[in-house]
Amino acid sequence: MVVLSVPAEVTVILLDIEGTTTPIAFVKAEEDAHLDGAVPIPASSGNGGDDLQQMIQAVVDNVCWQMSLDRKTTALKQLQGHMWRAAFAAGRMKAEFFEDVVPAVRKWREAGMKVYIYSSGSVEAQKLLFGHSTEGDILELVDGHFDTKIGHKVESESYRKIASSIGCSTNNILFLTDVTLEASAAEEADVHVAVVVRPGNAGLTDDEKTYYSLITSFSELYLPSSA
Repeated sequence: MVVLSVPAEVTVILLDIEGTTTPIAFVKAEEDAHLDGAVPIPASSGNGGDDLQQMIQAVVDNVCWQMSLDRKTTALKQLQGHMWRAAFAAGRMKAEFFEDVVPAVRKWREAGMKVYIYSSGSVEAQKLLFGHSTEGDILELVDGHFDTKIGHKVESESYRKIASSIGCSTNNILFLTDVTLEASAAEEADVHVAVVVRPGNAGLTDDEKTYYSLITSFSELYLPSSA
């Protein structure tokens, strides 16, 4: 097993969700499955109802279009969060995590690490995932959540704002993500990064494989304090 040693100055582990803690296939399947009926279209009332129906249909079409392009807009992610809330509350849905995630996070916390989430999905959606998982309610394992309200994940300033919000330096953070553009932005802010390689994730170029520290499981991270 490949082992990646976590720098001694790291006190915070910042986690992406899709493709890092949770299979991409699960996230996309659940987003698509719960889109139908998210914005119900009423029957025409005969008093301008046709116009209203066309407007609502245009909204639905736009949402479908944004989701097909995997847009990361804050408004879209908030809508998806509302859709997920209904599905989770009804018990029709439970979040799936890679099997190494929960044991590793428990170990990190026992070693004194803080664990935060940074995802393009809304904070509401993040809490739903961690509160309704196949492992049960694991929200207690997370110290805080960030979404695109603090900034987009491909902008280095977002990581500086996260560090400021947590109350640490950027070089006290290790960010785990499957997206190299996000890893690059974090590095520009002096954040430590590791790229997570999971089944179903986008492939990496040879240069990316050479440049970035890669892990295929959270169990491959070695915390000096745990020795």
